Amino acid sequence: MGFETRTCPKWGVLACAAVLAGVSATCAGTRESADDPWFVDATMASGLAFTHHNARTGQFYYPEVIAPGVALFDGDGDGDLDALLIQGGDFGPRNGQASPPPGSRFYRNDLRVRPDGTRSVTFTDATAASGLTLSGYGMGVAAGDIDNDGCVDLLITSLDGTRLLRNDCRGVFTDISARSGLAPTGWSVSASFVDFDRDGWLDLFVGHYLTWDPSLNTPCFGTSGRRVYCAPQVYRAQQSHLYRNEHDGSFSDVTVAAGLATQFGPALGVSTADFNGDGWIDIYVANDREENQLWINRHGGTFDNLGLLSGTALGPFGQPKSGMGVDAGDIDDDGDEDLVVTNLTGEGHDLYVNDGTGTFVNASAVAGISHRSLPYTGFGAGWIDVDNDGWLDLLTVNGAVQIPDTGAADGALAPLGQAQQLFRNLGNGRFDEATRAGGPALLRSDASRGAAFGDVDNDGDTDVVVGNNGGPAQLLLNAIGQRQHWVGLRLRTASGSDALGARVAVTAADGRTRWRRARADGSYASANDPRVLVGLGSSAGPVSVRVIWPGGRIDEARVEIDRYTTLVEGRGGTP
Repeated sequence: MGFETRTCPKWGVLACAAVLAGVSATCAGTRESADDPWFVDATMASGLAFTHHNARTGQFYYPEVIAPGVALFDGDGDGDLDALLIQGGDFGPRNGQASPPPGSRFYRNDLRVRPDGTRSVTFTDATAASGLTLSGYGMGVAAGDIDNDGCVDLLITSLDGTRLLRNDCRGVFTDISARSGLAPTGWSVSASFVDFDRDGWLDLFVGHYLTWDPSLNTPCFGTSGRRVYCAPQVYRAQQSHLYRNEHDGSFSDVTVAAGLATQFGPALGVSTADFNGDGWIDIYVANDREENQLWINRHGGTFDNLGLLSGTALGPFGQPKSGMGVDAGDIDDDGDEDLVVTNLTGEGHDLYVNDGTGTFVNASAVAGISHRSLPYTGFGAGWIDVDNDGWLDLLTVNGAVQIPDTGAADGALAPLGQAQQLFRNLGNGRFDEATRAGGPALLRSDASRGAAFGDVDNDGDTDVVVGNNGGPAQLLLNAIGQRQHWVGLRLRTASGSDALGARVAVTAADGRTRWRRARADGSYASANDPRVLVGLGSSAGPVSVRVIWPGGRIDEARVEIDRYTTLVEGRGGTP
């Protein structure tokens, strides 16, 4: 027995390499040469013309170095990924400047697939028509269908509160914040739509950071006496919030009732997944210089923080770190969700490997990640199978937040740029750094923050959009993943919504099973492609798919490879 399925046209495993907008590609071989870059910078050619405005003043205002996030989502329902790039703002009077900074921008993806399989990605600025003319000092974005109409709605986080925007299913958004029940104020950064009570409606977790405004800005100094950005402990952490969906476009604040008010820190990253394998979605929060929290779902609307007991609250030597980006994924194909948390320069990133019960071992050193990441300040992070060999690799986007104490004179703005990092999963618990193989696009120096991961050109591999603080955004098209076999799945509930939190076991013709999860959260202040993309390597032939839906139902099907297939919950599946 199988699902009701809707399939996209099949494109062979030897499909052409990723294509810059308007430029045709030639067909590729089965393996990349030593000189082929794994990612191609297609920013300018695609029309993704966006530059972040951080309003840096020389006064070392803390928010200047925190944003921006980005989103990849199908806003207009045409089957390809559009992009939302979050803009900053100002901190008061504009000091004689003639015009306000440009706002956030919505770019419609006008993907063109030619008869020979080559593709052109063209982004068209559709901000005005979409209604996404956002003001305020933006931080990040979360994406999810809040009203089960099958269309993706948006939550915008910012320095001064959140905004909830409802999609009319034509890519036109209406601000419903005033009646949403969400807190109107507070510095929020990362958020996640998550069905924590398994009622089939997406609830919402909003991570809040610090209590700050220009009047509270505190002068801080380095050892040389030069002005620097303050540590987060100088300011008071804000309480994060959990909201229950009331099925009418509004939410109720259940933070206290759920137990999440007992412990909180300056939240920067959030990832939701079933970490202990009990079928209920849990919430992991990465905090800046304070203990991280792992909120385990107790099924009755309450949570317990098992961060310390689980081994995910602190670094390997028992110290709190500067948690920023976070992502969950099954890196060893043992059926449970592992975690990565990116940290500040000198701290190294943390890889927490799950034993299946929600207990983790910090394997950063053994895996070869901690020492290689020491020179970098990581923000956006994603477990993605870059080369579609069936193992999840790790891409982090990086950028400093602190002007070196030996830098220029007080008030001068030294560069904060760093290269990105790509770690290739060797399938044995270890990772090799593959940044140079990734190509010049990864080696460029930027103050990168948010990263959204998804298949922008629908060719069967994962691309990346990066938001850079005070600089232009980047579109990185994957140029090698489509050279191996893959299967793409759009998992939808009976109402037509993306089944965020659904877990998938994909068993290939070679007998190997890979576990993946439908998710839009993770990374840093960003929203990802909710489709599940699984690399199969050289394994040809149909695959067996087992879906564990967020409500607990299990369905099974046979699916063709090298194409996207939509699976609908309960329609012909095996109970």
